[in-house]
Amino acid sequence: MLAEERFAQILALMAEKRTATVQELCEALNASESTIRRDLNELDRLGKVNKVHGGATLPDSQFRADEPTMAAKESLAVAEKRAIANAAAALITAEDFVYLDAGSTTLALARAVSGPALDAAYVTNGVAHARLLAQKGCRVCLPGGLLRPQTEAIIGAAALQSLQQYNFTKAFMGANGVALDAGFTTPDPEEAVVKAAAIRRAREAWFLVDDSKFARVYPAVITELHGGAILTNRCPNPKYKQYTLVKETEE
Repeated sequence: MLAEERFAQILALMAEKRTATVQELCEALNASESTIRRDLNELDRLGKVNKVHGGATLPDSQFRADEPTMAAKESLAVAEKRAIANAAAALITAEDFVYLDAGSTTLALARAVSGPALDAAYVTNGVAHARLLAQKGCRVCLPGGLLRPQTEAIIGAAALQSLQQYNFTKAFMGANGVALDAGFTTPDPEEAVVKAAAIRRAREAWFLVDDSKFARVYPAVITELHGGAILTNRCPNPKYKQYTLVKETEE
């Protein structure tokens, strides 16, 4: 049997219960243990399975299309978002020109801005973010455009045109999902386009995502995994570190 045929059979068997032991696969395919282990290593390398002790599991990427309101998102993973925000704020110097994306974790970053970060300049498409930063005495700019009520983010052609006027030293981004096979994703295509434009104008981009966002896939792609570094409380899968820089607050 060709390797490709075994791969197809292994994936078909695992699709039924999402996990299989080496012994189960040996019996089902009438193959040796060394052959099955070699096949699982290759499928793991291709991102088709996650190799675990004694067998493998299917990747747990979930396709989602839901989008909670900002108020709902702010009530989720509060401690994790606060830790991520504090770590992100520590990266900002007085000389930085920062893009701050709309989102609940980036809003926590706006709350966490203090010390030298107060002297940095900010551009944000988040209305609540701009208000918080202005109240702290920060220099902050809002792009023009359409306000999307669901996320309180400014989007559209005018926002895209505004972003072309800037070069950012750092961009701090939000994402609803991050997955090995799909990169950073979000529910709304128009927001994804604005996020991608900001990343292109930034010297370095950081995605602020708590551990619940991993292995989730949403309809609109922001960028591939190598398009930005990850700042998280905990990265549940070490494979992400093969594609981009990952910093964890719980190390």
